[in-house]
Amino acid sequence: MRRSFIISLCFVLCLLYSAAAFATDYNSTGSTTEQRVQTRVGADFTKHWKCGVQLSIGEELRFDLMDNVVGTTSKSEAIDTAYGAAFNKSYTTLSLAYTPIEYVKLDAGYTLRILGRKDWSDPNEFIRHRVFFGVTGSYKTQYAKLYLRERFLLEMRTDSVNTDEKQAYAWLLRSRLGADFYVPGKPVKPYIWAELENTLNAPEFQQNNGQQFITNVRLQAGVKWRITKLSSLNFYYRFTYGYDRDINVNKSYYSGKKLKLRLDEQKEFQHAIGVQYSLDW
Repeated sequence: MRRSFIISLCFVLCLLYSAAAFATDYNSTGSTTEQRVQTRVGADFTKHWKCGVQLSIGEELRFDLMDNVVGTTSKSEAIDTAYGAAFNKSYTTLSLAYTPIEYVKLDAGYTLRILGRKDWSDPNEFIRHRVFFGVTGSYKTQYAKLYLRERFLLEMRTDSVNTDEKQAYAWLLRSRLGADFYVPGKPVKPYIWAELENTLNAPEFQQNNGQQFITNVRLQAGVKWRITKLSSLNFYYRFTYGYDRDINVNKSYYSGKKLKLRLDEQKEFQHAIGVQYSLDW
């Protein structure tokens, strides 16, 4: 019995040693910080049916007013780059929603994304596809509507990608908690929401200490102004903190028995002011 215990203990210690000996080390890191100011304009059109179904199509254009990146890469290269005003992205979205009961809404849709800061000679570089589906639970009071939305997104890209560094088909989860406020007798509706976005299938090397990680934290405040019975304008301010882990497996190397990965941590602080026109009928 004692002999079996000693053999088992030695086996466990050997496993622990092997795990430590061949552990991944992220000491070879760099860090960049991006400060971005944007303006956004968009429009959406929604058809409602009495059965609780609604069909929407929308378009949003994003423009950078200021974009500055500073920091040091994993190659110890200093970065201090500023960009001027430029087209950033466009989002074209088609979605279908269904409200089976008053407090629950189900939705699904597709978004075509066009990226502005890419090589325009190859559609695989500047075109991205997104499919999403989610559920929203809400509760109404006399002066506000509180809601929680959980949305799954599948981000698809058709360019060449190293799956040890990035996913060609990346799953994300967005969790949004918000409140819409009613102003009796006024055609305005102030609102505020906060949202977390985290990875669900980031590859092993990109993970943070072996865990999936939060990629974006968003806060938005605004006011919806009903200008006619069917149309409204939404004025808003959005702050986004973004975080990403850029792994370069091809530039990694072994030091002893430890794999030292080339990791660049990328942080972004984004401020956006936007206006959205909505037509509902």
